Amino acid sequence: MRLAGKTALVTGAGSGFGAGIARRFAAEGARVMVADINAEAAQVVAAEIGGVAQAVDVSDDASVAAMAKAAISEFGQLDILVNNAGVTHLPAPMEDVSEADFDRVLAVNCKSVYLTARHLVPHMKAVGGAILNIASTAGVSPRPRLNWYNASKGWMITATKAMAVELAPDGIRVNALNPVAGETPLLKSFMGEDTPEMRAKFLATIPLGRFSTPRDMGNAALFLCSDEASMITGVAMEVDGGRCI
Repeated sequence: MRLAGKTALVTGAGSGFGAGIARRFAAEGARVMVADINAEAAQVVAAEIGGVAQAVDVSDDASVAAMAKAAISEFGQLDILVNNAGVTHLPAPMEDVSEADFDRVLAVNCKSVYLTARHLVPHMKAVGGAILNIASTAGVSPRPRLNWYNASKGWMITATKAMAVELAPDGIRVNALNPVAGETPLLKSFMGEDTPEMRAKFLATIPLGRFSTPRDMGNAALFLCSDEASMITGVAMEVDGGRCI
């Protein structure tokens, strides 16, 4: 029960890594708001873990403001914020990615971190806590043909370090996780096509020989957001089976 008495908000928690993090937090005693653009998926996960579902478009200011208000109203105070929601564009030469896809990737992966900070950091400054941004190995060791996704995750890593320095005096720790490709709804988009051959090609780049899982992410997130990591801030921890070595 390492998060007993804590409250947490996890975006993109209706599936994949976000659902894994929400489940792990709840198992360790936290009250969790499961936020997702897919309201039905959020409700399913929230019902499973005894949490609270919230529909949100993390790229929209009014939607994020409503989510922040709902979380504070429901919990009284928010101790943990996990910026997990993310999207990618399909693999393509950088000059062939459409402007609409570029704008969507930057809005969901980058602007969302700004918006949650805008609406939740003032509250968290009064109570302290932890912010966790889900970045990617793509921000450390980029793959070809995912250029603008890579760039968005590099942005998130830099934002994490900048936030950590600025918010440290307020007792807020800010860290990031860099997962390798995992068994989530985004896997097919990363690969372009989900075939045994393409999976084998991806797995050949991971020394431990498997994809990351929602439980892997939940375990790492639990540590960084718990009091056990009280001296850790500004870290972008790789959960990648050795991919970035």
